[in-house]
Amino acid sequence: MVLSTRQLLKALLPINSVCRTSFGSTLFSVRTMVSDPIINQKHSLSEDDENIVTKKLCIEPKVKRKKCAILLAYSGQGYLGLQRNKGVKTVEEELLLALKSKNLITDEGFEQIQTMHFQRAARTDKGVSALRQIISLLLPEDVDKQVINTALPEQIRVLDIRRVTKGFNSKNSCDGRTYSYTCPTFAFAPSEATTDFNYRIDATVIDRINEVVKSFLGCHNYHNYTSKKKPGDPSAQRYMVSFYCDKPYEKDGVELISLYVRGQSFMLHQIRKMVGVIIAICRGVAKHDVIERSWQPDRLDLPIAPGLGLVLEEVHYDKYNAKFGNDGMHERLDFVELNDQVAEFRAKYIIPTIIKVEKEESSMQVWLEQLPLHTFEVRTEHRHLRTDVNEINSPGLASLQAAAELIEKEEHHANDTNGEVPPDNLSTLADAAQAMSSEK
Repeated sequence: MVLSTRQLLKALLPINSVCRTSFGSTLFSVRTMVSDPIINQKHSLSEDDENIVTKKLCIEPKVKRKKCAILLAYSGQGYLGLQRNKGVKTVEEELLLALKSKNLITDEGFEQIQTMHFQRAARTDKGVSALRQIISLLLPEDVDKQVINTALPEQIRVLDIRRVTKGFNSKNSCDGRTYSYTCPTFAFAPSEATTDFNYRIDATVIDRINEVVKSFLGCHNYHNYTSKKKPGDPSAQRYMVSFYCDKPYEKDGVELISLYVRGQSFMLHQIRKMVGVIIAICRGVAKHDVIERSWQPDRLDLPIAPGLGLVLEEVHYDKYNAKFGNDGMHERLDFVELNDQVAEFRAKYIIPTIIKVEKEESSMQVWLEQLPLHTFEVRTEHRHLRTDVNEINSPGLASLQAAAELIEKEEHHANDTNGEVPPDNLSTLADAAQAMSSEK
């Protein structure tokens, strides 16, 4: 039972009405003294208070954002890789600047990309291109890819933007990645053949390539195909799903051929070293058993092919597509309907760049000249201490190669630790060493 105020006063106070009146007056006075100053008192805002109010009025209205997947195609020529690294030119920096310029991300999101759940599916290194790279992040609901493309260089294109689930992560949700390596066919020519653009590959050589690449299928220990990875490290175990050589084709007087490899994941320089070993075997510089020996704990001296022809072809989301691709709210992430756009980008930016750079710099030809310097045996000494194929030992060449290997080691360390990318002295020194070697 709830008592009224009057009944409560009667119960607590003496019967004497004077006491009741006195208590009521006192209670009223106390209430007035406490409440009146708060109700009636007004004070002017200080300068600090005015600044706070002004800042609050300037805050942009909250934009509703959803997790999205960006399908990105780019030519890596002229960029020091995909991953953002302040102070150097990267593909991600171009994308983030474009998003910021169109007010699709905030200043905080630009400086701290983790605040918008930014994630790349696969990191590509210096000069490496991509046709179907996937970037996941939070974007406004009404974002238009054409708006972003107007702020991007022509060699970087947003091909599509699709809504994904809240928990989607372009890297962790990925089932596998497919890369291609494109180069002139003379790279696989027998050692006695002429290595120039007049060479044309035959069916025998193509069959030999497909025979060699089969040795990489399945799960193996790839510690010899990257840097700073010990043989007992479980992360050195990688699974290759498919590996094959495509048909050759001619463009601008150059016959090209592409190798396609799909794996669950790849380590730094892994594919380029795999290609280097394949070329060495096909040219007769190394024996086929070097692949089997490379799975063993010993550290072997293996070559790393030029990065020019390496392209991230596709990122696979088979499990995601099976679970969410047909739920009526999300689209599949296979992008098969955009194959024509991808092919157009390849023909316009990727292949012409490979041909142009190869003609101007002869990167593959120069690399082939240095291929016999590798022992394909256990590394007991630096390869620059060996005599070259003509039994001529050049002190100048040895010094340059030693310096180049030292810088290469620092570059590998920077990539492994996501540190600053060192100056590009490696290619300069390597070119000088290769030029000196050619003169001997």
